[in-house]
Amino acid sequence: MVKEVSGEGTGQGGFAERYWTSADGLRLYFRDYAGPADRPPIICLHGLTRNSRDFAELADHYAGQWRIIVPDFRGRGRSQWDPHPANYAPPVYAADILQLLAELKITQAIVIGTSLGGLVAMGLAAVAPQRLAAVVLNDIGPQIDPAGIARIGQYVGKPVAFGSWDEAAAVLSRTHHPMHPNYDRDDWADFARRICTERDAAIMFDYDMAIAENFRAAQDAPTRDAWPYFRALAGTPLLILRGQFSDLLSDTTARAMADAHPDAELVTVLGVSHPPDLIEPDAIAAIDRLLRRVLVPRGN
Repeated sequence: MVKEVSGEGTGQGGFAERYWTSADGLRLYFRDYAGPADRPPIICLHGLTRNSRDFAELADHYAGQWRIIVPDFRGRGRSQWDPHPANYAPPVYAADILQLLAELKITQAIVIGTSLGGLVAMGLAAVAPQRLAAVVLNDIGPQIDPAGIARIGQYVGKPVAFGSWDEAAAVLSRTHHPMHPNYDRDDWADFARRICTERDAAIMFDYDMAIAENFRAAQDAPTRDAWPYFRALAGTPLLILRGQFSDLLSDTTARAMADAHPDAELVTVLGVSHPPDLIEPDAIAAIDRLLRRVLVPRGN
């Protein structure tokens, strides 16, 4: 059962802080931004080491026009950590999201998935394509560039304790600058507060370090063909976003995705790597176009 805890004021009228319980008993968190009931809501799914705060500006931009639902996957943000790290896997996340949709009585939703969130979106298409009104795949696809995987493997699951928020911002600006070459000092301070939290008198990354176990196991396992999951999106309006300098989604793969989908738009977000923040002008304009397509009845 979904439970509301409190509300916070932000942007277009704020959001409610709510929780639902997974099938295996974990308490999972989501932000719920109010919007009209006669449109499918937008569900934003974050990346591997991220959380719902990643979508704060995007949600503020659309709140009031669309209902925006932004969960923390298990093991991230305010969602409970899983005592069984093997459950930190896309099929489990997809099951959690389907349960949330059922409890909220949402029959169809627009899914915006960044990186891991995009893999979950493809998983949803494979098991419940009728629940998807449209999908945004943000810098992710059925083939992942090994260079990006190697970069993520250098830091995921490695605990770090910063002495202050200023230190966190300074370190992150040095280590992640290639991903966001246009960030200024304030942007890095905001970035630090999005991905870190205060715990045990220190600033730490806001996720369970055990999520790295499945990530590393997947690196060592035989490569699976993920194209069938992508092809499951064939009946769903699709936007593919790729960061201009992405090391995770190659230009070749992105173009192959667009060629393979009968109703896809491919947009390169200029000046960024992995992943776009989704507040860049190129990204917002493309999302606007997709949302307008959703409002037009199929067949028109």
